[in-house]
Amino acid sequence: MQPKIALAIGGAALAIPSTALAAAHDSHHSNVPGREALRASGHMTRDAAAVRRLHIREHRRRRAHRRHEADRRHAARLRHEAQRSTASAPLQAIAVCESGGNPSANTGNGFYGKYQFTMSTWASVGGRGNPAAASEAEQDRRAAMLYARAGSSPWPVCGR
Repeated sequence: MQPKIALAIGGAALAIPSTALAAAHDSHHSNVPGREALRASGHMTRDAAAVRRLHIREHRRRRAHRRHEADRRHAARLRHEAQRSTASAPLQAIAVCESGGNPSANTGNGFYGKYQFTMSTWASVGGRGNPAAASEAEQDRRAAMLYARAGSSPWPVCGR
């Protein structure tokens, strides 16, 4: 028979006649003439089924690695988008005045985050935990809610 099957082994391709491959695949003992004939001819150094299993395992490992890398890039993109400022111009000016625009600002005076929220003001607009630990986008949303409710009065100095 003339058809040949190519198997990739460590980057090199070996051509094995299909009849020899079938004989090697059907036999599981080293004393079977088909396998010995292949080994003697130099066409096969390992069991074809074992080579196939190695190939499949490597394919799955690479596929899992590609998925992991895609998931990692997607998560990084989401983190970046969540941290971008979405504040209006008046709120940006207030943030620069209050904290220099630093979302993690904590000066120890009872005011936290980019807009220097008190804990009670933060909670009143639906915030949880410490405002300085929240993402910049969340601080922008909460400040916009407060600004819509009370204007610039919560920031008596910087809101002028």
